Amino acid sequence: MAAARPALARALLQQCVSARLQVKPPERGSEAEWVEIQRGLVIYICFFKGADEDLVPKIVNMLLNVKLSENESGEYVSVLDLPGNVLIIPQATLGGKPKGRKMQYHANIEKEKGLELYSQFVTLCEKELAANAKCMEAGVLVKHGTYGNRQVLKLDTNGPYTHLIEF
Repeated sequence: MAAARPALARALLQQCVSARLQVKPPERGSEAEWVEIQRGLVIYICFFKGADEDLVPKIVNMLLNVKLSENESGEYVSVLDLPGNVLIIPQATLGGKPKGRKMQYHANIEKEKGLELYSQFVTLCEKELAANAKCMEAGVLVKHGTYGNRQVLKLDTNGPYTHLIEF
């Protein structure tokens, strides 16, 4: 039996009623900056060493088309079919492995490459939702966090309804 290939990325999906992410903390003379979505999907994403540009379209296709969102009839549909908003959050801690009583992140991709893949992921999600007639008609939004920064999240779920998917 062949050894399992190590994961190249990990995504955590949460169905939400609303979500609000602080993308810039308050500073002297200015308030915090937030991005916000209503009903839809929160996607936390982490890339591991070995991930490349070819992986991004596969991840986007899976995450936007997997039937995890509950519509008014109680049926499970994709976020594209809902149609729902999307909030994307870079989440390096998804790559953590416990060692003793500490977490280690040795499998995570280098910061510069991670930022590049994260930016491509956000852009492709935006393009896919913009190309979807249902989403365009409903005025669906894609919002995202900033890579490499600590951020505050406020999330209202109708679950919790959380799924972990590895690529």
